[in-house]
Amino acid sequence: MTRTQSREQAFALLFEKSFHPEADLEDIIDLGLKNESVQEDAFTMQLVNTTWDKLEDIDCLLEKNAKNWKLSRISKVALSVLRLAVCELLYIEEVPPSVSINEAVELCKKYAAAEDASFVNGILGTIAREAAGA
Repeated sequence: MTRTQSREQAFALLFEKSFHPEADLEDIIDLGLKNESVQEDAFTMQLVNTTWDKLEDIDCLLEKNAKNWKLSRISKVALSVLRLAVCELLYIEEVPPSVSINEAVELCKKYAAAEDASFVNGILGTIAREAAGA
């Protein structure tokens, strides 16, 4: 499985979790594996589990950088993509920031409204520059 496919699976799991906040993440993963909408993949699991473990920090960073936007106003698709990409930017060091941002934009182009891709690109660019100390 390619990393792009792994990210897409991770996005789908995080997106599903956004509709079922009361559900245990492991149950959502197990259901995906059982109905074969998700394949067993270490990178997918690393992304999903790290994103969920660091969700509070990720959301604080998103709130800070999404000027004049509350997280509740951001579409669930864009928010799931943002959370996943911020996780990659901050906690998955072997992935270059430009790759994380590009993959997030591509996910938005595939699953979100047209304007979401540029919105996501802008927020992630700001966070990446801040993380790099620029």
